[in-house]
Amino acid sequence: METEDGKYNIKAVSKMLGIQAGTLRAWERRYQMVAPKRNESGHRLYTEEHVRILRWLQDKVNKGFTISQAVSLLENNELEEKEGLLLVQTGVDQSIAMADKLLQSLLVFDEKTAHDIINQAFSFFTVDKVLVDILGTLLVKIGDLWENSKITTAHEHFASSILRSRIGMILHSFPQNPMMPKAIAVCGPGEWHELGLLIFTLFLRRRGFEVIYLGASIAEKDIDEVIKIVKPKFIFFSCTMKDNVSATLQLTENLVKSYEYIHIGLGGFAFDTISEKEKLKYHEHILGTSRNEWESWLKTRM
Repeated sequence: METEDGKYNIKAVSKMLGIQAGTLRAWERRYQMVAPKRNESGHRLYTEEHVRILRWLQDKVNKGFTISQAVSLLENNELEEKEGLLLVQTGVDQSIAMADKLLQSLLVFDEKTAHDIINQAFSFFTVDKVLVDILGTLLVKIGDLWENSKITTAHEHFASSILRSRIGMILHSFPQNPMMPKAIAVCGPGEWHELGLLIFTLFLRRRGFEVIYLGASIAEKDIDEVIKIVKPKFIFFSCTMKDNVSATLQLTENLVKSYEYIHIGLGGFAFDTISEKEKLKYHEHILGTSRNEWESWLKTRM
């Protein structure tokens, strides 16, 4: 797991597992099922946990699974731990368990345990899985608890600080594809809670989008200025507070009238609270909450 120090270089892992180094690199690049740290020279250093995960995947491939099928089994995490080795077992969702443990550590201001759990999550699952299914799910819970006065502002700020620092560490690490469209990501009017937007921005950058991340709410006239300079194909607004939904929807309407060529996406759990009539009216803009919904929304507009 990520809390261990990496001690095996790629040559050693290749020899241990009988997998070509080029194959290991290709698996990591495409599926991100492990995230070995780099030494000062930039060489990969694998932990014992990484080796166990790779050995498990190799075993599935040897039994007839494709690597994508094996990774899918791992991602769907019907997992248990037995004799130190990850095994598949139907009905057990470790990502949910990790999200719950992470929430509990954050609510008691236990920073070390929180980072340990996040490290473990990145060791077990792909980047997308951790960001969307674990941290994304956690953000919804924290926002709901705070909005319903079940946790204090101090709890919300502490949790946000921890999560933002971890997300920020990888935000700029993904290469951008110049052939992909440009996008602007910004919070809706009055919105200052940007963690959900950060996660969605990472989702886009993982797919090669050039995303201009603006973060917290800015003035409408400033958005117009950015549009003129960037000339984006997409604008994405995040809204987590119910009180800011109306202003975000109004801004969307204004921009649709002014920039017919721009696709506008709306995300954030505040949109779950709008009426069925509004959901129908703004259906083409609402992104949904899962990776599959995001993928589907983008696919129809590319």
